[in-house]
Amino acid sequence: MEIYVVQAGDTVSRIARLFYVDLSEIIYANQLPAPYDLAVGQALLIPTDNSPAESVPLRVNGYAYPFISPWVLNQTLPFLTELSVFSYGFTADGDLIPPFTDESNMVTAALREGVLPILTLTPLDAAGQFSNYLIHQLVNSPEAMNRLIDNLLIVMAEKNYRGLDIDFEYIPAVDRDAFTSFVRLCAQRMHAAGSYRVSVALAPKTSAAQQGLLYEGKDYPALGEAADAVLLMTYEWGYTYGPPMAVAPLNKVRQVVEYAVTEIPPSKIYLGIPNYGYDWPLPYVSGVTRARTLGNVEAVMLAIQQGASIRFDETAQSPYFRYTEREIIHEVWFEDVRSLQAKFDLIQEYHLTGAGYWNIMQLFRANWLLLADQFQIV
Repeated sequence: MEIYVVQAGDTVSRIARLFYVDLSEIIYANQLPAPYDLAVGQALLIPTDNSPAESVPLRVNGYAYPFISPWVLNQTLPFLTELSVFSYGFTADGDLIPPFTDESNMVTAALREGVLPILTLTPLDAAGQFSNYLIHQLVNSPEAMNRLIDNLLIVMAEKNYRGLDIDFEYIPAVDRDAFTSFVRLCAQRMHAAGSYRVSVALAPKTSAAQQGLLYEGKDYPALGEAADAVLLMTYEWGYTYGPPMAVAPLNKVRQVVEYAVTEIPPSKIYLGIPNYGYDWPLPYVSGVTRARTLGNVEAVMLAIQQGASIRFDETAQSPYFRYTEREIIHEVWFEDVRSLQAKFDLIQEYHLTGAGYWNIMQLFRANWLLLADQFQIV
């Protein structure tokens, strides 16, 4: 695979001739809709006949909601090691709350492709927000914890899950050690019951002393020891209510990885990768402005429709562009094969065991083709 950045005057036919490849391959790899217009600055993945270097083994996890398109799921499963179903909830007493849509077809499809289905556990309240109350009540009650694990084991056996992912966010500092004990208890009982893998999602810390509700409740070394694997949630620097910026700027991601490998073996670390972007109306006003989420392919189509040129921030290693609609200026940040290549390079530089995608609800084929070109998915 090669990456080519579109210049003024380029067409798909011209680029195909330049690389001596069939234009249909470029169209397919990059999901280009007819009439195959391009944006200046757009990064294209070009399939070539060049022999790839020896690939590095990599585990690949993708999160998905039960309402994922079956077509998107089937297109993506060949590139995954694990499929994390988002999500199961629970009550303060330890009763399990299933997803609002049955996920059985996802589990069946994953197993058919040799992919491990993973049950994702989250402390979401009725409004879909992470609940401090639920976390506190659970991790400070041995009875509730064991009841919840009992219920998890029943469901995991009945539905053929192969692992548990614990995604608790905004844990109060006072519950940090209790949460670690809960993860450790889950791992002990899951291993004893059926060799289930247990992973835990970690907020993107850059130091042990980092303050803030996102960070203080996560003890990197202790959780790294307790769980089989950890996911660094290295995304959402640019987010719905924040100012326009890259979702996963490489300079920020690198800082998290540099700290994580000092506390957790790289053989347990998955690098979080976003599969989406944001469109902010300007000017940005804190507490007022709300960005719109969009897919990476959708972002490029928007740039083409608006006649916008795509730029690339060398520090963040991320693409962005601006356009004007109804007299309102918009700024869009998203992921492309250049930004993904930078993240893949980081994985190899630090010898991390895996990549974890939030989320796989929209197909970005170029990502998967680039990933498979450089890694042996195991």
